[in-house]
Amino acid sequence: MTRRRVTKRLLDLALGVPALVVSLPIQAAVAVAVRRQLGSPVLFRQTRPGLHGEPFEMVKFRTMLPVDEAAGLVTDDDRLTAFGLRLRATSLDELPALWNVVKGDMSLVGPRPLLMRYLERYSPDQARRHDVRPGLTGLAQINGRNTVSWEQRFALDVDYVDSHTTLGDLRIMLATISSVLRRDGISGEGTATMAEFMGAAPTPPLRS
Repeated sequence: MTRRRVTKRLLDLALGVPALVVSLPIQAAVAVAVRRQLGSPVLFRQTRPGLHGEPFEMVKFRTMLPVDEAAGLVTDDDRLTAFGLRLRATSLDELPALWNVVKGDMSLVGPRPLLMRYLERYSPDQARRHDVRPGLTGLAQINGRNTVSWEQRFALDVDYVDSHTTLGDLRIMLATISSVLRRDGISGEGTATMAEFMGAAPTPPLRS
C-alpha cells in the first residue's frame, strides 16, 4: 500500500468514525420517516464496484418505491417520490454509507460507485476511475453532480485519481457541504436522476 493510500485511509477513519457516530440519531429519525413514507425495507442495498472493480454491498436509505408495473411504477422517474427527492437533495439518504467508509469499501472522497454493468462499458481511460476507492463525494459531485455528461464526469474522476491529495480531499468535502446546502445538480436534464451510461463514445477514425 502506498503512503498516499495509507494517509487517505487514515483520514477516512479519523473523520468517518466520528461522523458515523454523531449521525446515528439523525439516521434513526430518517429511518422512521422512510418506514412511514415508503414502508419496508428502510435500507437500499446494492452491489457496486469498488477498488479495482471488486464488488461490495453499498447501503443507503431507500428513496424509491419498488417496481410495480401494474401501478405504473417502472422507471426511476415513476418510482422517486417527493419525499425521496428531498432525501436525495439533502444527501441524508447517503448517511448509512458512512459504514461502507469505516469498513474500507469506500472513501469519503472519490469517484462515485456506479453500477456493476457499467464496468464493461468504460473505455480503458474511464476504467481508471476504479484505481482508487469509490467515494461519498468527489470532483463530479461539486462540479454539477447529475447535470454533467458522463464524459465530463469520468474525466473529473480520472483527474481525481491522478492528482488527489489530503488537502484536496478536505477542500472537496467543504465544497460538498456548500453544494448540498444550495441543492445543486440533484437531477439530470429531463430525468429524476441521470440517464443510463450506455458506453464510451466511439473514437472517430484518423484521416489517412
